[in-house]
Amino acid sequence: MAEELSFYDVKTKKKFNTSDYRIEDKAGRKFAVTKSQEGSHECWRVVSKDFAAANGG
Repeated sequence: MAEELSFYDVKTKKKFNTSDYRIEDKAGRKFAVTKSQEGSHECWRVVSKDFAAANGG
């Protein structure tokens, strides 16, 4: 199971924790991406390469 991460939703200005995310790679950086808890947009968070490798990236 994926490790729980804290995300900040810029549109609603709220912080939330979830372990339901996917790892994406853009321009050499690794990101954890999840659906916003309020709304239909996504929240992105930069993660380390080691974290991404350990959690499905």
